[in-house]
Amino acid sequence: MNFGSRKSEGKGVQRSRVTPASVIAVASGKGGVGKTWLSTTLAACFAKMGRRTLLVDGDLGLANVDVQLGIAPETDLAAVIAGWVELEDAVCKVNGGAGSEIGFDVLPGRSGSGALAGLPAEEASRLAASLTALALQYDTVLVDLGAGIEDNVMRLARACDRCVIVANDEPTSMTDAYAFIKVLRGYAPSVQPWIAINMADTRVAGRRTYEALARASQTFLGFRPPLAGIVLRDLKVREAIRQQKTIVSIDPQAQAALDAQQIAEALVRGGAEGIAQSA
Repeated sequence: MNFGSRKSEGKGVQRSRVTPASVIAVASGKGGVGKTWLSTTLAACFAKMGRRTLLVDGDLGLANVDVQLGIAPETDLAAVIAGWVELEDAVCKVNGGAGSEIGFDVLPGRSGSGALAGLPAEEASRLAASLTALALQYDTVLVDLGAGIEDNVMRLARACDRCVIVANDEPTSMTDAYAFIKVLRGYAPSVQPWIAINMADTRVAGRRTYEALARASQTFLGFRPPLAGIVLRDLKVREAIRQQKTIVSIDPQAQAALDAQQIAEALVRGGAEGIAQSA
């Protein structure tokens, strides 16, 4: 098995950086909150900002970034782990790839194979280290983690600089998001947790959901995670998912696209707490 990274002809990005990219995990305590949608949308938003971006499908059991984007990868992370291909050979391009106006690179996973879901701890850690090396070729690397707090989810999260936890106003989502923040804080204290509220009915409602999570973290964990941003409920999201495209590519002026763009800008700037949010 070889998780090494090397230059590959015609695949992905050929540029190496002096400093590593910003590596951002996107996570959720439970499924169904729009985590993967936000990951793919943020990738397009970062690309729109001129940042060379790689999106890694880090859901080691139920990968579906490729499905949401309508791509058919020739190979994937399972093949990398099996030793059949190098890590960079598994990278594929979306909308022209990294460096294009809304294009980015994707490192796809494999859904339901079992090869990644049962990855031993040592191999998961090696994979995380190899992703860190690959990040030298990008400005931003997004890692779409699996939902939940399993060990391999946390091992990949630990390789990131920041972790955006996606939640909505459902009690189960809020409870599980807090649980994720708590476990992440203990497992990877150097990783900065941020909160993104998705599918909010209004800005006020989204802010209320965020404040509930922030207060719980402050009370029981001793810190207040910053707000990455709020995405309002938008019927155009469903249309983009049906078309298997990013909402940025089909309607960049859609409310959800604009909200996701604000999150991307906040992550680059360093926080959304100072952003004026209209009701």
